[in-house]
Amino acid sequence: MLGLTTLGLLHTAVSLVAVAAGALALLRQGAITGRTQLGQVYVITTVITCLTGFGIFQHGGFGKPHALGLLTLIVLALAWWMEHGAAASAWARIVATVAYSASFLFHLIPAITETSTRLPLGAPLLASAEAPELKAATGVLALLFLAGAAWQVLRMRRSGTAPA
Repeated sequence: MLGLTTLGLLHTAVSLVAVAAGALALLRQGAITGRTQLGQVYVITTVITCLTGFGIFQHGGFGKPHALGLLTLIVLALAWWMEHGAAASAWARIVATVAYSASFLFHLIPAITETSTRLPLGAPLLASAEAPELKAATGVLALLFLAGAAWQVLRMRRSGTAPA
């Protein structure tokens, strides 16, 4: 199906769960947090998505997908540590919130790339992952992330859970 291996199908299914959990957390709670069941599902499935991704990105060695997977794991670890570690403070909550949101952005980049270069079957929207339209889409996602992160921090400040 869509030229995916069994590992690729597993990776895709788990990543869809992660994206759904992250989107629901953002919509319901205004943020992703590892302190809720939904956030924990997001974190676990994101880690599995990254780990399975390392086995399916076979384009001649270490590449952009591998780098994004490693970056995602590092950002998730930072978010988790800031939220649960000894450094727990108002500033740590801000870092954790923005880091979780950044990891969600990191899901959307390959999601848009893979979808637009594979679908519709037989006549994908874009010819390759290097298409200029994907660079523009990534730019839009980055702007949406910045606006969302700013909104999250302002919301935290208004509620008194973040420093002014």
